[in-house]
Amino acid sequence: MANNQNITWHETVISKHNRRGLNKHTSSVIWFTGLSGSGKSTLANAVDRKLYEQGIRSYVLDGDNIRHGLNKGLGFTAEDRQENIRRIGEVAKLFVDSGQFALTAFISPYQEDRDSVRKILEKDEFIEVYVKCPLSECIIRDPKGLYVKAKSGEILEFTGISSPYEEPIAPELIIETDQFSIDKCANQVIAYLKQKNLL
Repeated sequence: MANNQNITWHETVISKHNRRGLNKHTSSVIWFTGLSGSGKSTLANAVDRKLYEQGIRSYVLDGDNIRHGLNKGLGFTAEDRQENIRRIGEVAKLFVDSGQFALTAFISPYQEDRDSVRKILEKDEFIEVYVKCPLSECIIRDPKGLYVKAKSGEILEFTGISSPYEEPIAPELIIETDQFSIDKCANQVIAYLKQKNLL
């Protein structure tokens, strides 16, 4: 473990409050969690588009994209998944501190890991969105062909097949992507943000 004894936290000159004032809106993490194929990335991007059209600053942090760079060296063991979520939680917090909405699309299968991200943010800065879709439907969709590989044993420790997914205990929102169009699902998220005076 690294020795952090000689590291000092430096406060920024421009505060989160200042940046929110400049942007004319608040900031938070919208954490989309769900099985592979549930529609997390599609929904996050649809919400991002709606925020952009309203002049709201936001950015999508996608699970696959992050593993191409920041988390390139991590695998899919429980420990690596935990570190994956820890790192992205810290990055998402930086976006919140910059006065923007961070839309994260990660399976993030463990409740404990999601809760650990919630703990590093202030009240109302972590919005857990459970992108709920039956496993059977995710398997039918299988946009990346991953379920086929997982069932054949080609992919080990695959969430929903050989690795568990812990459904959120008390998410701020549950969006059922098998019941509504992506546009309607995105509108549900926007409606929640307006209801909570976050926009």
